[in-house]
Amino acid sequence: MTHASEVNFDGLIGPTHNYAGLSPGNIASASNAGGVSKPKAAALQGLAKMNTLRSLGLTQGVLPPQHRPDLGALRAIGFHGDDEKLLRDAHESDPTLLAAIWSASSMWAANAATVSPSADCADGRVHLTPANLISNYHRSLEHPTTTRALRMIFSDESKFVVHDPLPQQMRYADEGAANHIRFASSHAEPGVEMFVYGFDREDPAGGARHFPSRQTRAACEAIARLHQLDPSRVVYTRQHPDAIDAGVFHNDVIATGNERVFMFHEQAFATSRSLVTDIAAPLGEHLTLIEAHDSDFTLEDAVGSYLFNSQIVTLPDGGMALIAPLESQENERVDAFVQRIVADETNPIGAVHYLDVRESMRNGGGPACLRLRVVLRDDELAAAHRGVILDDPLSDKLEAWINTHYPDELSGDQLLDPQMARALTDALDELTGILGMPGLYPFQR
Repeated sequence: MTHASEVNFDGLIGPTHNYAGLSPGNIASASNAGGVSKPKAAALQGLAKMNTLRSLGLTQGVLPPQHRPDLGALRAIGFHGDDEKLLRDAHESDPTLLAAIWSASSMWAANAATVSPSADCADGRVHLTPANLISNYHRSLEHPTTTRALRMIFSDESKFVVHDPLPQQMRYADEGAANHIRFASSHAEPGVEMFVYGFDREDPAGGARHFPSRQTRAACEAIARLHQLDPSRVVYTRQHPDAIDAGVFHNDVIATGNERVFMFHEQAFATSRSLVTDIAAPLGEHLTLIEAHDSDFTLEDAVGSYLFNSQIVTLPDGGMALIAPLESQENERVDAFVQRIVADETNPIGAVHYLDVRESMRNGGGPACLRLRVVLRDDELAAAHRGVILDDPLSDKLEAWINTHYPDELSGDQLLDPQMARALTDALDELTGILGMPGLYPFQR
């Protein structure tokens, strides 16, 4: 019998982690804009989260951060001169532009790509499509490096296909796996892939009144075609506009799933009842539904606690665990809901692990934002680049690297410092040696 498991590739939080509030609709990001961040603490929290998953017997991967500041992005829009002049001129032109080219937002690897396992794809290969992230300028800078990283990690073309990102046009606005859930009897079996979109050609606003929708149906359909998915096993559903306006900028802020488990808030989707049938019918099995109602907790509670941005993971010895942020435990109504889930023997979730990822949470990303889910058969995992698979020696090297190179704190005025920019470039050069990924960054080529 073929064995497959889900490998979580977490984004290593970069040394320029800062609070710039660049993401409209992300309430946590906006509310902490201008604050002093703690890059070293952020990265160590992220590494501790990865090691918690490893301690549960799961395979854990690492995705490297982007090279920031991205001075090439400034030159591409007409700025010129040495590093100091580039930074100063960008700040004088628009402080948010300076913040954008320093952004460490690639830490949220759920937006790195959409992934379909080989069991779902007609050619029997794992397909990955890097997200173009064109809804926000600072994130639109990420996909060239993301694509290179994924092609280095999944280089065996007999087993993997890493597509180019979709066209850089709003018709194909794509935010990656944050708007995608795969359901299956087990990770190794053919699944049903659900794509969640905010707007389509007939309704460009997606019904939202305050905050922008980010994912298009056209992008979802294009990815399904590229991945050679069986159309009868693909489901498209729209975000509820009220959820978007409450701060649900990605579906993974309001819904998640794992194998046959589907956890969501009643206001997550425009058509929840028919959606369950649409998934279960091609799957051939009933879903285990964990639905939160307003009587349990509100949309505002969901957004503030990021419960649905938890990871539901299948444990090696059977059963599942919930990996949730401390903020969910601190909300009494949400924690009570979690305790009912764990105590309920009709679902396979038997434990919850509350983790401290506060630095990520303050910028609008919880545990599930930090990881890209990649289901791999054993032979596919063996073919992936081993230098990014976390073990004790790699964890120790990354911890030492973080402690050596990361600032304890980072404020907006430090983004004008060209010496810090050069020092961080040297640090990333060292990181590619640790991960065995030489030539990843533009400055290395």
